[in-house]
Amino acid sequence: MKSLKRKFCLLIMLSAIMIMSLSLNEGRAASDVVLSKGQLVYVPVYSHVYHGDLERKFLLTGMVSIRNTDPDHAITITLADYYDSDGKVIRSYLPKPITLNPMASTRFVVKESDTKGGSGANFLVRWRAEAKVNEPIMEAVMIGTAGQQGISFTSRGKAIKNLD
Repeated sequence: MKSLKRKFCLLIMLSAIMIMSLSLNEGRAASDVVLSKGQLVYVPVYSHVYHGDLERKFLLTGMVSIRNTDPDHAITITLADYYDSDGKVIRSYLPKPITLNPMASTRFVVKESDTKGGSGANFLVRWRAEAKVNEPIMEAVMIGTAGQQGISFTSRGKAIKNLD
């Protein structure tokens, strides 16, 4: 009976520790919210990946998705340039700035037939806001099919410069 009580007390203590650690993590996540008035963001996007021993190219369609995560303020995208593996600009996807209303999104697509970017292709995206806002989420989604084979994966953008 003593051993059962001891196990029960140990279980309650472990449960309390787990609950407290979850509470601490929740508090930490809330403090991780980053507010900014603008950034330059690097987004990896692959026009192909290699497969097999002969490093054959598997062509991909790439889509860069930009999502305004701020529920109260608009953001303005002022640059969306596509670079190849050598760091040369291939194309500017944005002829003029576009505004994303709160919670709105946009996307830029690199066609599967566009192989100029290479396996090290990327986008640079610049955004601005009138007030400090939640950072937008920028992701690339790559997808390709060949015969009965399909592949898809994502990559997340990384802010490389604050424009505040």
